[in-house]
Amino acid sequence: MKKIILSIDGMTCSACSNGLEKYLNKQKGVIEANVNLVMANASIKYDEKILNLEKLEDFVKQAGFKSLGEFKEIKIESKSKKERVKFVIFTILAIFLMYISMGHMINLPVIPLFNPHTNIINYMVCLLVLTILFLCYGFDILKNGYKNLIHRTPNMDTLVGIGVVASLLYSIYNMYMFFSGKHDLVMNLYFESAAIVIYFIKLGRYIDGISKDKTKEAIQKLVKITPNSAIIKIDGIEKEVTLDEIKKGDIVISRPGEKIAVDGKIIVGKAHLDESFITGESKPVAKEEGSTVIAGSINYDGYIEYKAEKIGKESTISEIVRLVLEASNTKAPIAKIADKVSGIFVPVVIIISIITFLVYLILGMGIEMALTTFVTVLVVACPCSLGLATPLAIVISEGLCAQNGILVKKSEILENAQKVNTIVFDKTGTLTYGKLKISKIINYTDIPKDKLLQMIGSIETKSTHPIAKAFTDYLEENKLEILGVNNFENIAGLGIKAQIENDEIIIGNSKILSKYEIENEHLEDEKNLSKERKQYCICCIK
Repeated sequence: MKKIILSIDGMTCSACSNGLEKYLNKQKGVIEANVNLVMANASIKYDEKILNLEKLEDFVKQAGFKSLGEFKEIKIESKSKKERVKFVIFTILAIFLMYISMGHMINLPVIPLFNPHTNIINYMVCLLVLTILFLCYGFDILKNGYKNLIHRTPNMDTLVGIGVVASLLYSIYNMYMFFSGKHDLVMNLYFESAAIVIYFIKLGRYIDGISKDKTKEAIQKLVKITPNSAIIKIDGIEKEVTLDEIKKGDIVISRPGEKIAVDGKIIVGKAHLDESFITGESKPVAKEEGSTVIAGSINYDGYIEYKAEKIGKESTISEIVRLVLEASNTKAPIAKIADKVSGIFVPVVIIISIITFLVYLILGMGIEMALTTFVTVLVVACPCSLGLATPLAIVISEGLCAQNGILVKKSEILENAQKVNTIVFDKTGTLTYGKLKISKIINYTDIPKDKLLQMIGSIETKSTHPIAKAFTDYLEENKLEILGVNNFENIAGLGIKAQIENDEIIIGNSKILSKYEIENEHLEDEKNLSKERKQYCICCIK
């Protein structure tokens, strides 16, 4: 069994995704297929002895859609300036069309040139020309609708296409009858109905596209965890390259404040790395020669060189992105129900609209009323809210979970989460806030607490160590001014040293006291803090 995710082009509504999913699942060799409308892809499990990529893409084509190959990255197609301008122009034309065709019905001032009572021909020609422009604007809707009808997978575009063409043909027929002498038919033109229906579908697609892009952005942020470029070392010479240029075995350099580019193993140096996006542990991890590093980790305070071991799809972050995408392609129980309903919705609506048309004719309501109700049923019965709302909500939820370090393997887990009444955390020590904070202050000096913290915090503003953030946050929270710092020195692995006014201040762990031959008179307190699993810092003022 093999699994592949294909990018799909041509899906516009839930009926499209449901039709493609059903078609794929019927094919010999396809074990399971799930189509995601929001992400525009299809996750397919298949027997590689029977099928290959080419045959799978043929199945997609036979269903009336187009395969864009294997899904590689989330693409956010921002609305181009040309597309936005076109949308604005057609919005103005839609308002103008409605004014000409219906303004006189609500006693608005009539434009003399297009007055339906005095300049009938101008009025009709104007409506026809504007409607043709809207048909060109929405040609993709009409084409997709009838294409899916031919492939026996009717969708929302099919409903719209049938309704629009029926209104157009009926209006053209009445226009012809007018020129044949039946002048009373001038008010039986429904050109504006065909045009405005297309406009509103386009408006909905425009807004829907913005919503989908925001959803994709939530997942795409995962990819941005890794940097765009890195520094590699070749024969002692440093060279900046993109991530795609890094190969297994390359020596990559990371300096304080930089992100780890690829998974690897440290061969030179030591540093503290923030791996919270993977482990959930807010406390940075000390790394030295022989330690493994994960792409996306942040190097806080050291220079390291590491050998690239996992690149591209093999990296930990790529695996996480793959898991999130696969989860978005699974269906929650409620989504499966929505799919079943929307899957039969379109054919049922078409049948209902035809029955409605015939019943109105049989009851003697006339062709005009019968056609109006026929088109109304087709256009109003849009299944998109039914088939799109549920998967959109699920994908948004999974994207937000991924941003916050929660990986959801199957969509049904989200639905089942509402039943949870007890949560058990399997975590060593204690649950944390996600960032270091000052929880206890032991002051052995006669300096006031706030003054002491002000001095330490001022020096820590010069440091990139993770503990430094806790002190700078304390200054900000307590609105303490940052003092002038001189002769700042970073002592790798031990701490920092600086001068404020005439005082030389040393900050670090207990090892820094030994370096400067300072006797530690408070070993017992240090041991107690260690038992409480607290990260502690010692400050000495000389």
